[in-house]
Amino acid sequence: MPAWLPRAMVLALALYACFRLGSWAFDQLIGLLINVLIAFFLALAIEPAVGRMSARGMRRGLATFLVFLVILVAGAGFVVLLGSMLAGQIVEMVEEFPKYLDSVINWVNQNFRTDLSRVEVQDSLLHSDWLQKYVQNSATGVLDVSTTVLGGLFRLLTISLFSFYFAADGPRLRRGLCSVLPPARQAEVLRAWEIAVDKTGGYLYSRGLMALISGIAHYILLVFLGVPYAPALAVWVGLVSQFIPTIGTYLAGALPMLIAFTIDPWYALWVLGFVVIYQQFENYVLQPKLTSRTVDIHPAVAFGSVIAGTALMGAVGALIAIPAVATLQAFLGAYVKRYDVTDDPRVHGRHQRRRGESVFSRLRGATRAPGNNNDEEDAERPEAPGPRLRV
Repeated sequence: MPAWLPRAMVLALALYACFRLGSWAFDQLIGLLINVLIAFFLALAIEPAVGRMSARGMRRGLATFLVFLVILVAGAGFVVLLGSMLAGQIVEMVEEFPKYLDSVINWVNQNFRTDLSRVEVQDSLLHSDWLQKYVQNSATGVLDVSTTVLGGLFRLLTISLFSFYFAADGPRLRRGLCSVLPPARQAEVLRAWEIAVDKTGGYLYSRGLMALISGIAHYILLVFLGVPYAPALAVWVGLVSQFIPTIGTYLAGALPMLIAFTIDPWYALWVLGFVVIYQQFENYVLQPKLTSRTVDIHPAVAFGSVIAGTALMGAVGALIAIPAVATLQAFLGAYVKRYDVTDDPRVHGRHQRRRGESVFSRLRGATRAPGNNNDEEDAERPEAPGPRLRV
């Protein structure tokens, strides 16, 4: 056995053990790393407000606390308003449920020539097997729901704490990061940080603008239908549909449909149709235009980044994909060497075709290099020595 082989085997086993240990640690800490990433982007989002308040002489810790306090008060007030409205509508719906059920039964009896009664329908529903199984599954799933709620609150608290520290100690964090880098790299890091702040702010601005447009459009519809609490419902639709990716649209449209159903069941269908149509308009017309202007990336790149972020990290990836890609694109664009574009008409999408020239001749001419004539070369090429065959 060579003398180096035992050492090589020990080194390979040590590297493999380190790799397995690192993979295990990464799998265990992936949730924490995602929370830290979300907190970092939230800190970048509130950095302009904290920076302005700090520039006027306020301490960064106090400025960050005031910004978080405003966000907390606004969020709590919005949740309390919607909660009270939803509770009132649920109570009203429960009280009016027999009337709705009678109207539905009468419509079925008139159109399908049946003889149904509300008492028979209620008894069949209460004694049905699927309702009993649903109640049993709901009772066993109370613990799972409580665990999920507690886990969500703990995750929200973790993200809030990390984002507060990132925003309050932003200058200290930048100094600590630059202290381990050479002076030439420090300027690049600071530039990347500034670009990230600008792109994240632009992304939130575009989302806020789309939330405003969505809220106004749905407010007009709800007022036209006479649905109560139209302003609160419009704000709900605008915020939830824009700041909760993937399922935000469905959560946003469910509440107005529920409220509209208490007025008239057909109004719920009108709201559903409007939500679906507006969502298509927003996805294919409004969102690409606004995102490309505020975040300065191509609409196709924005759409692809959202799909890639969703595939990698789910809803969190969809939320932070666009500002992350915009930051990377802007940072790399500063270091990519660019050249002047030629004045060829094909660059501008205008291909000039000479009159009388066939496709075959253009393809044949493209295969020849300019100034190179194969016939002339054949004529000028000396003949090889040897006997010639005459035909």
